[in-house]
Amino acid sequence: MLTATQKEKLTTLASELVNQEKARILVEPQDRSTGYWFGGGNVIQDRDGSILICGRYRNYGDSRTGVGAGERGLELAVFRAPTVDGQFEKILSFSKQDLAHSGMGVVSIEGVALHLTDDGIELFISTEKDARYPERIIDFQKPGAGVWSIDRIHADSVENLSPSNIEEIIPFGADNPERLHCKDPWVFDLPNGDLVLGYCTHPFTWSSSGTAALLRKKGSSSYEPITSEMLHRGPVWDIAAARVTERLAVPQAGEFADAPGLSLYFYDSCESLRQLDENPTASSRPRGWSCEEIGGIAVGNDSDLSEIVSLSTEKALFVSPHGTGCSRYIATLTTDEGIFANWQQSQEDLSQPLVGNFVPMARIVEILS
Repeated sequence: MLTATQKEKLTTLASELVNQEKARILVEPQDRSTGYWFGGGNVIQDRDGSILICGRYRNYGDSRTGVGAGERGLELAVFRAPTVDGQFEKILSFSKQDLAHSGMGVVSIEGVALHLTDDGIELFISTEKDARYPERIIDFQKPGAGVWSIDRIHADSVENLSPSNIEEIIPFGADNPERLHCKDPWVFDLPNGDLVLGYCTHPFTWSSSGTAALLRKKGSSSYEPITSEMLHRGPVWDIAAARVTERLAVPQAGEFADAPGLSLYFYDSCESLRQLDENPTASSRPRGWSCEEIGGIAVGNDSDLSEIVSLSTEKALFVSPHGTGCSRYIATLTTDEGIFANWQQSQEDLSQPLVGNFVPMARIVEILS
């Protein structure tokens, strides 16, 4: 169990990484207006030391009425920079048509995640496919809307990634409608070489979201369930969602020098999936809502990945000072020099570019000490 001091230091570390004021724009959306953003991916260091960022361009479109009114998630893109403070240039791009397979079209592209393997690289891709709900709940499917599931492609290098070997690895939950939709993958390696694959789930009613996790043992191509509810939804600001987007291994320094296997998890949430009208006499506060989520942190031990515990129980930790306050899809990269974080951040014009911030390791050790 963490002490109050340790909890405070982890909160300070997370706040320093996701510093809303110091963040610089890494990738612009395709338009500077509401409903346009880039993000929903992760960041890794390639074998040559360069930095890779993946994500998807999302353009305006309302999922409550189907996506016919807009393009929604229309492009998956990968960017490279020589260093964390360099300029990111697009090196790879896939359209919705590129990612269609097995006789199903892609309505929208969602979250994605890159991962280096022993012999190359793989890319996990979530898409909304042109599929029907099971008949017993078909009346809940919105016109024009599909079902989310997760695919994988792989190659010897990022430049050679191609949908030619695309395969579905997490189908939508036809037999588990309370977790029908599966999307937004995030991954990390355990010390023994096993891969943890986390992802977001939604019920067939789209009334909430949660986090599930699978394990792929080293040398295996199959995925075993760890948990279907890694993080419980909270009692206050995070009562409507508990969508983990990233795991950060806590550096073994200071208060945590003797705490191996301790991990910090970043998650997106909101008080309601629809924007709430505040009572003018009530305390005004960021609430978040679907597609405009705000964020918090949780903590857990790698020896038991079945459940993690929120440290942000009373209020959100990550809120943009601009626009709607949205601050979500946090991803991190730890290097010898420090930790690089990036996330989608709402702007005054209500767009959400991908922004980033780097914290040197000396400052991280100072915080944890």
